[in-house]
Amino acid sequence: MMRVLLVALAIVMASVAMAGDVTGTWTRDDGSAKIRFSACGGGAVCGFLAWKKDPSGAAKIGQKLFSGMKPNGKDSWAGTAFNPNDGHRYTAKLRLSGDHLVTAGCVLGGLICKSFDWTRAP
Repeated sequence: MMRVLLVALAIVMASVAMAGDVTGTWTRDDGSAKIRFSACGGGAVCGFLAWKKDPSGAAKIGQKLFSGMKPNGKDSWAGTAFNPNDGHRYTAKLRLSGDHLVTAGCVLGGLICKSFDWTRAP
């Protein structure tokens, strides 16, 4: 039993160690929004809307748009995304490459995804 627990702990720690640092503020490639990722417990990160160019619309500053994003391989995370425009939650993926981040919200088990590009804000 102890051996099984140690193996499980090693797997969890390895997956956390493989992921880069996605925390901080990111600017969408079209300049329309900024999102802030920070630790939110249980080894996960969450993303909150930090700024948006157009103050109208359903999205509100401070609103949680990504939740429970846990490491899912090297420089990638998986969790849940919330779209305030339609009020639905989607399977979410994050992929980090240096100062470039791709966020994706997916349906049908990840078969159909819509992605956005982000750059780390200075």
